[in-house]
Amino acid sequence: MNWLGYLLVAVLLLGAAVYFGLPPTLRAMGLHQHYEIPDFNLEGRRALVVTTSHPTLGETGRPTGVFGSEMTVPYYAFLDAGLEVDIASIRGGAVPVQPWSMSWPLATHDDRRFLGDADAMGKLRASIPITGVRAEDYDVIFMAGGWGAAYDLAQSAELATLISQAHEDGRIIGSVCHGALGLVSATNPDGSPLVQGRRVTGVTDLQIEQFGITITPKHPESELRAAGAIFEAQTAWRDFFATHTVVDGNLVTGQNQNSGYETAHRILERLEAQPEDRTEAQP
Repeated sequence: MNWLGYLLVAVLLLGAAVYFGLPPTLRAMGLHQHYEIPDFNLEGRRALVVTTSHPTLGETGRPTGVFGSEMTVPYYAFLDAGLEVDIASIRGGAVPVQPWSMSWPLATHDDRRFLGDADAMGKLRASIPITGVRAEDYDVIFMAGGWGAAYDLAQSAELATLISQAHEDGRIIGSVCHGALGLVSATNPDGSPLVQGRRVTGVTDLQIEQFGITITPKHPESELRAAGAIFEAQTAWRDFFATHTVVDGNLVTGQNQNSGYETAHRILERLEAQPEDRTEAQP
């Protein structure tokens, strides 16, 4: 074998090492670390996963949308627990997905499962518009994140009304990462901010700064604090690898893309503890 052949072999070996080695390396650093959700039997209950409809990152024209695992992880956690799960978005129709978020090296098992699931993909391509959703039809309303959510979750009057009604009814409300922006415009029955005095989390201002994507119009930490929330979070050498989940009554929030498993787990715990007749949809 000449030197060119040795070089080709070396390149192939290096490529294989990167391809197979990078995902577990990222997990070891904190990205999507293994989390075991125990079994639940909650048949007859219903969950709604809400996503953004915004497909571009400001005026840059760069594509964005929902971050894959922030939708797929809770989707399957709820589905595997026996819940019927729907997907809604602010405008309805096809949901934009953040590029690479469901691909190597970031993809989770649930991302790959979702991509191969005809029923789930059908829901993604024809999501329910928020205007077509009733709070009383669901026991859990969960808001997924992604950069697109910074452009339409807090800005949606319809979503604010939905979350306010769900809260008044005692439904469980969850979010992860930028999904927490769906809480900031919701209110209590007396008109005060829903999150005022409540413990919550979401993606940190530091993580946004570390990614260098500060052009988005809404930043969860800043918006939640401005609405009077008690904001909690963990940090790491890069906040992309941190995680934190907060449970405050019927609000269950996760810090970022790493928090989906525990957030879904805590939601299922809360739902299991509720009297079943309390969570049945009203006629």
